[in-house]
This record gives sequence, structure tokens and C-alpha cells, in this order.
Amino acid sequence: MTDIHAVTAATAEVPEGWPTTEEAALAVQDELRARLDLGEQGPPPGTGPVTGVDVAYDDERGVVAAAAVTLDAATLEVTGRAVAVGPVAFPYVPGLLAFREVPAVLAALEALPGPPGLVVCDGYGLAHPRRFGLACHVGVLTGLPAVGVAKNPFVLAADPPGPGRGDHTPLRLDGEEVGRALRTRAGVKPVFVSAGHRVSLDNACAHTLALTPRYRLPETTRQADALCRTALKEASAQR
Repeated sequence: MTDIHAVTAATAEVPEGWPTTEEAALAVQDELRARLDLGEQGPPPGTGPVTGVDVAYDDERGVVAAAAVTLDAATLEVTGRAVAVGPVAFPYVPGLLAFREVPAVLAALEALPGPPGLVVCDGYGLAHPRRFGLACHVGVLTGLPAVGVAKNPFVLAADPPGPGRGDHTPLRLDGEEVGRALRTRAGVKPVFVSAGHRVSLDNACAHTLALTPRYRLPETTRQADALCRTALKEASAQR
């Protein structure tokens, strides 16, 4: 059995040729979007591994820490943890935040002791002004099924869903449903779910509900959020 207290650490490098300007990043985004696979259903909820990824920044020092935490989807027990720390890879530009995060996220995923399975990103997939949020980036670049579960809406508004767990309303872009506001706990504000790559929106919502038996946020996100904050604190203290 994996020691859940063991954390594999990696160094995140900015890849050679990584975009440095908004124009270059938009061109890469357009190129990668053409590789999206939106025709698969994705793995059934409650089966196999599922991995949450999250990042934390220290902008004053130009440092980003990413965490990847794998759970057994059936039991929600942690089976692997990894962190990657490195330089912030891109300036802050709304709509292009993935370019700041992806190198560290990929390094953390690669450092995991086992296969990630489905990747759950703390952010957006198709529910993004350019239909290509972090979950799309991660899915296309790794080939893994990926979904985005965001704490707050970005620029797309949705009517409030009903008060019950599982109630949802659409997030629309140009009249098309690209995500959903999903109630994961009765009477608690919703999360915002979208498919990223190789997963349907229905299945993305089903996974989100399977990962939220007790709390508003998926257990994957809760675990990865805590780990990346700890990694950033430790890395910043050493600089």
C-alpha cells in the first residue's frame, strides 16, 4: 500500500519555446484546441484512479507550486501525492492563466508514483471565453481524460440551480452549453463544472458528485489545494 504521507517532489522547468507573449499564447491555444477530443464519455465514476491538481503562487518571488493527489475513486483514499515547484511560466493575462500553471502541473503529474487516471483541475475546461481552459490544456498535452471544477464562475453566468444536491443549470457560450453550475451540497453555493478532454459533460458532473460526499469541493481538489499551499510555503521559505 502506498504511504499516503510520502510526497514525490519534482522541479518544474519552463519548456523551451514556451510562449512569452499574449499573441504567442493565443496561437498555441488555437493549435491545441484543434486536438480536443469531446466525443468520449470518459471513465465511469467511482472506478479507477482519479487525480486532483491545483497550484499556488508567490508572485513576489515568481514561484509556482503545483500538487497532484491521486485517490482511489471507489474509496476516496489517497494513493499517491506529488509536488512540483518552479518559476511562474507566463505573466498574468485573464483567459491565459493555464500558461502560468501548465509546466508545474505536468511536472507534478509525471512525478506521481502511479497512473493519474481522470484528472480533475481546479479551474475550467470548455467553460472558458476561448473554450480552452486549464483542463483542456492538461488533457490535450497528456492525453488523459480531464475535467474542470471551478469554485467561481469566470465570465459565463448561470441561473442559480435548485437547492438540492445534484441540481444544475447550464453555462452557455454563444447559445451552446459548455458547462454547468452544479449543487454538490443542499443549500450550499454551486461549483462550476466543464469537460476538458475525453470526458462528456454529463460524466464530468457525475464524477464531481461522486467526489463530493461530504464537502462542496471535490476531495481531489481539497487534497491538492492543501498540498500545493504547503509546498509553496516551504519553497518560499528557502528563497
